[in-house]
Amino acid sequence: MSPLCEHCGENITKISQQISVMRKEIKNLRQTLDSAARAHRKHLISIQTAVSTTDFTGHDKKDYTPSSPSLSAQDALEQGKIQTVPIGYISSCFSVKNGTPRQPTICGPSRARLQVQQSVFNNPEHALVGLEQYSHVWIIFLFHKNGHLSHKAKVKPPRLNGQRVGVYSTRSPHRPNSLGLTLAKLDKIQGDTLHLSDIDMIAGTPVLDIKPYIPEYDSPRTRTALDSNPRLLGVSDNETNLLNFHLDQDAQREEKRAGDEDKDEICRQPAQFILPKEAVSLLREVESFINKDDPSPPECKSKARVSDCVKSEPPAPIVDRPCYGGESSTTVADWIREPLVSRLDVRFTPHAQEQLEEFLPAHLLEPSDCGRPRFKFLRSPEEAAAAIRGVLSADPRSVYRRTRCRDRLFFFTLDTADVTCWFGQGFAEVLQVRPVGSQQAEEPLQ
Repeated sequence: MSPLCEHCGENITKISQQISVMRKEIKNLRQTLDSAARAHRKHLISIQTAVSTTDFTGHDKKDYTPSSPSLSAQDALEQGKIQTVPIGYISSCFSVKNGTPRQPTICGPSRARLQVQQSVFNNPEHALVGLEQYSHVWIIFLFHKNGHLSHKAKVKPPRLNGQRVGVYSTRSPHRPNSLGLTLAKLDKIQGDTLHLSDIDMIAGTPVLDIKPYIPEYDSPRTRTALDSNPRLLGVSDNETNLLNFHLDQDAQREEKRAGDEDKDEICRQPAQFILPKEAVSLLREVESFINKDDPSPPECKSKARVSDCVKSEPPAPIVDRPCYGGESSTTVADWIREPLVSRLDVRFTPHAQEQLEEFLPAHLLEPSDCGRPRFKFLRSPEEAAAAIRGVLSADPRSVYRRTRCRDRLFFFTLDTADVTCWFGQGFAEVLQVRPVGSQQAEEPLQ
């Protein structure tokens, strides 16, 4: 058999490429058909439900049930079939999904505002009284930009680079009820508005609820530490226990003769032995914490007065907390601790750095006609640069754009800036930072 000529080899290569493309198209068509079949089944179920609740005269059977509205609402609540009403909508430095962090801790400088609507409460600011005592809050919201209501049992998290896992083992937005949960830092509260940072929500996100973050209840590590160190519980309510650590006057003189010139009497034990250094430092911290409001608290000057002080105070209440053993710990999936997608090094071109420096901070009062762009949320160009590094270092591209797409340019919006960058091997470089809606002619990207 004679060898193939070069022309035949090129034709074979082209045919192979066309076959590969056709196979991919067939696969996409099958997936589209499966999605259409699932949507068709859901529509049939909804039609069957509507028919089952309607009689032949066209009237709704529920209109004839002699049940009061309150009972109907109670039944719906017990069955979990309720209609949610947003308490407010997020105003965020992220206006679109592209480039928005997938987790709140990825971009620390990211900022947002949440105004509680008056349609929920007549006085929305009353609902926020006391919340200023917390540093972080849980935000329960809706993924309103999913684009569709369909969902699958298995999804492809970006960190797994195309591998499939169960949807409930991920934080994918494509879920049966499209509910999201994020932990945000509470910067301040002004009237009915919360100022947040460390967020991963885009502008217009409907918020369903706000809850304070309490480490003692929400963090297993904190609970384990409290169980293993019960001295950390109720410190402010148990001031009298510190009196048990004071020495009597004779013991103090004895210690002074021994050459111990420590001025803090809390580091001595009522018995005839000295506490370890770790216990001494702990007691010092506890005493300084208790006495921070009153630098010179009254002291009992004798043994009899010490005993009177102890008797005069009620015993500290015993806090009943769940007990977690010494081996209690939290575990996460291996692909969370060691993701298949590594973090990227982020750098700026000199031109992009100059453009970023032109932006004015959000809080700086400058004339509006100065011609310079202004941030709406971010407080400085340095904070904006840190936010850009946070977004790009986590590689916000989808699996398709990361593995198959040849176009390495990437665009996203941060606050009032449109950011253009490109991705290389292990790094991302910011090429330009321009104001949103700028009509200036784009310079050629090198």
